[in-house]
Amino acid sequence: MIKSFEDKQILITGGAGFLGSHIVENLVETREVSRSQIVVLRSKDTDLRVYDNCRKAVENIDIIIHLAARVGGIGFNQKNPGTLFYDNIIMGAQLIEAARLAKVEKFVQIGTVCAYPKFTPPPFREEDLWNGYPEETNAPYGIAKKSLLVMAQAYRQQYGMNIIYLLPVNLYGPKDNFDLESSHVIPALIRKFVEATEKGQKEVEVWGTGQASREFLYVEDAAEAIILAAEKYNKAEPVNLGTGKEITIKELVAMIAQLTNFDGEIVWNTSKPDGQPRRCLDTSRAKKEFEFEAKTSFNDGLQKTIEWYRKNKLKS
Repeated sequence: MIKSFEDKQILITGGAGFLGSHIVENLVETREVSRSQIVVLRSKDTDLRVYDNCRKAVENIDIIIHLAARVGGIGFNQKNPGTLFYDNIIMGAQLIEAARLAKVEKFVQIGTVCAYPKFTPPPFREEDLWNGYPEETNAPYGIAKKSLLVMAQAYRQQYGMNIIYLLPVNLYGPKDNFDLESSHVIPALIRKFVEATEKGQKEVEVWGTGQASREFLYVEDAAEAIILAAEKYNKAEPVNLGTGKEITIKELVAMIAQLTNFDGEIVWNTSKPDGQPRRCLDTSRAKKEFEFEAKTSFNDGLQKTIEWYRKNKLKS
């Protein structure tokens, strides 16, 4: 157990990204970690698909939080399945091996809810991970990330490596990716509805039927969960990170339309896929093992995200 981050050198891959930037802020502001203790890796500077870069990155590091990933929504997954499989599995595998050889004290591997089987009965329990094949549109990404759970458990068993695996649901919040080509559902919808409102458009097209459900975790809550796990959790079993509450896409669209003051028509393009039918996690293990419970209400989180996007949309 890491009782304190004092004197620890912490490597955060993807640390300048959406989730990573919030983790850095949390460490500095609530854990009194000096910025000199935090090493942030950016993909534009360090390509973790090259093993020598991984080896250099882990030198003199005590704790690794591996967030770096190639990710995107349903459309991005459909266009880039090979890239998503290769990039995610090779970055994770090489970084874990380099960390083992460097005798890194603790490794926090971030997984994905996309690893769960397509028809997992909600709420998803960690024991359900291997009970079927993931939803087809994001299976290559989900399986690549799930393979790193196998590697983590194998390295713990053979080498005694302290590597933990966390499974966050879909995240949202300020600093998210609002690029319609690669964004997830909430930022994509916020952008569509804000633009429609500002341009006076009479309709907004939304993919799918709206019947699928999702669970969403506010990014600041996710950052807190990951840091709590880094401090307190040291077991082989994966841990879900979420709120334990689901919402249908139709309900989500209605909320965002209302919060952005859109009063036009919503057009459902049912030729586009819904993705996994339902997503809702059992979050009891996170509460039991490291006392994590999400604090941000969904309405408040959406309002904060919309406000951030409106202020920063020219940069996104």
